[in-house]
Amino acid sequence: MEISWLGHSCFRIKSKDATIITDPYDKSVGYQMGRVSADIVTVSHDHFDHNNAAAIGGDPKIVKGPGEYEIKGVMITGVRTFHDSEGGKKRGKNTVYLIEADDLVVCHLGDLGQVLSAEQAEEMNNADILMVPVGGNYTINTAQAAEVISLIEPKIVIPMHYKTDVVKLEIDPVDKFCREMGIKSPQPQPKLVINRSSLPAESQVVLLDYRKGS
Repeated sequence: MEISWLGHSCFRIKSKDATIITDPYDKSVGYQMGRVSADIVTVSHDHFDHNNAAAIGGDPKIVKGPGEYEIKGVMITGVRTFHDSEGGKKRGKNTVYLIEADDLVVCHLGDLGQVLSAEQAEEMNNADILMVPVGGNYTINTAQAAEVISLIEPKIVIPMHYKTDVVKLEIDPVDKFCREMGIKSPQPQPKLVINRSSLPAESQVVLLDYRKGS
């Protein structure tokens, strides 16, 4: 499996059978997605910085909301969560996606705004790779992100939805999350190439460089 970060909460996940794009954004966020095609697009919630499926080429299948989906050999499970700590009263609903491909489970938390309940965490505790928002303000903050990570216990943690030189939203930088986790900020990688046998024995944080699609 190959994972590239296209900025914000948008990743390109390439498995042997399919290419998946998560939470494509509107260009007003500040990133430039470039030309991107996929077989599957997941949308965690209907906000402009996560729902721009029209920008993705290749006539992909669009996955929105809770449920179980099987598309091109990829199993996807959507789990209902909320975009805030008030049961969705402030910012609405959010869908977490578990994406199973190449004998790995990737969990994309979308714009999670709550610490997970025990029942929700149990649905996600088979995740090998966790994509977690860490910028706060619109999502869980760094301390809450650390708590969610401890509940799910993934092998690899990929932060997302944080402040960079190009993003225009008022959110925290990733360094704050790394301090919360008690680690030095890792050197960003251009992409993550991973299989089950190369998963680390203990959980580790992986930073990805923003890559414009082509």
